[in-house]
Amino acid sequence: MLNVTLLGTSGMMPLKNRWLSSCLLNTNGHSVLVDCGEGTQIAMKCAGVRFKPIDIICITHFHADHISGLPGFLLTLCSEGRTEPVTIIGPAGLSRVVRALCMIAPNLTYELRCVEYSPNEDQSLCTDSLRITPFPVRHGVPCLGYRFDMDRAGKFDPELASRNNVPLKLWSTLQKKGATEYEGKLYTPDMVMGPPRKGLRVTYTTDTRPTDSIVQNAADSDLFICEGMFSEPDKLARALETKHMIFQEAALLAKRANVRRLWLTHYSPSLAVPEEGLSAATEIYPAAECGYDGKTIDLQFDSGAGEPPVPISRGQNI
Repeated sequence: MLNVTLLGTSGMMPLKNRWLSSCLLNTNGHSVLVDCGEGTQIAMKCAGVRFKPIDIICITHFHADHISGLPGFLLTLCSEGRTEPVTIIGPAGLSRVVRALCMIAPNLTYELRCVEYSPNEDQSLCTDSLRITPFPVRHGVPCLGYRFDMDRAGKFDPELASRNNVPLKLWSTLQKKGATEYEGKLYTPDMVMGPPRKGLRVTYTTDTRPTDSIVQNAADSDLFICEGMFSEPDKLARALETKHMIFQEAALLAKRANVRRLWLTHYSPSLAVPEEGLSAATEIYPAAECGYDGKTIDLQFDSGAGEPPVPISRGQNI
């Protein structure tokens, strides 16, 4: 299971009932935080999520509404007793920016590891459960979207194991621990496991114009979280000027990428009630929803019976 929680859905500035855009993904007791603007800690408290399990922080870009809350958050991890390393992923220049911000967050109790995106390298970062892939989008400054894949191994196949003459005592080891050597011979998981099954995919992007890179990375996502700075079509000129999107453009991306569900986020402060403009998106992509602070979903693997999983959506607009 992969849990996704929107912590904040506001762009540019926090509002009374809407914190700055950020998102939390949790699986197997480990969490990934996407962006950390002003007030992210309060948003986490409101959503009832824990600080300490966050191992990775993904920064989309260096505008203040996406990173200014980082020093306070890092200090809070110290007060929570964190000693394990924390990895921060972001655009080129990340190390310099983090170093500057940490001038007001000295003496951390854990190691910070910065991973800067390079378009010339495959920089997918793999944890025990997730594969995190940054990709470039188009904003006024270098900006990244993120794809999160939770891969799923194939089913154990005892007939395949027998055909490959795999000793019975290794069956469990190959399923759980991977390749192993026994009596001078190397045995690998593909000798006992069927082909990989469909996993889970979540794609997150804000502060960008529509790009092919978004469609390519969001393809077949179980959840696509995309910015919708403006709802009205007559705000397209403003979206072009500021390199943001309107609801219709986000819906078109979702349709092209064949995603299962679209959550809109990163609303302009002038957009008081996003739901009033949702029809602009649902006319193009019916599975579009307005994100709100605290909105959460548990994504489940397919049952294998040919039907897609039924996501369990919870939370209330706060």
